[in-house]
Amino acid sequence: QVQLVESGGGLVQVGGSLRLSCAASGPTFNDCSMAWFRQAPGSEREFVAGITRGGERTDVTDSVKGRFTISRDNAKNTVYLQMNNLKPEDTAVYYCAGNRGGLLHRIILPYDYWGQGTQVTVSS
Repeated sequence: QVQLVESGGGLVQVGGSLRLSCAASGPTFNDCSMAWFRQAPGSEREFVAGITRGGERTDVTDSVKGRFTISRDNAKNTVYLQMNNLKPEDTAVYYCAGNRGGLLHRIILPYDYWGQGTQVTVSS
């Protein structure tokens, strides 16, 4: 079992930056691929970025490519999402997710573990 706790959200102006962290507890974190999803009010939860268990491969959705970077530190059991040049459309609750199978997925179903989410608000 893995428990995930996100932090680092907040209110930021257009063009600003935030770094989200997802701290994991449990013995199997290093076996999991990890991802960030987000959900804006009235919208479905969508994939943002994912990273394989060893960090050797990442996947980033087109709308944030070149602005967001996902990384992980397995020694610290933590996954990060560095968000630069933020836009109002990035406003959402951001969720961290883990997949025991270790593969990257852009859909919700394969993910076994979820955090409670952290709010990101970008003001114009």
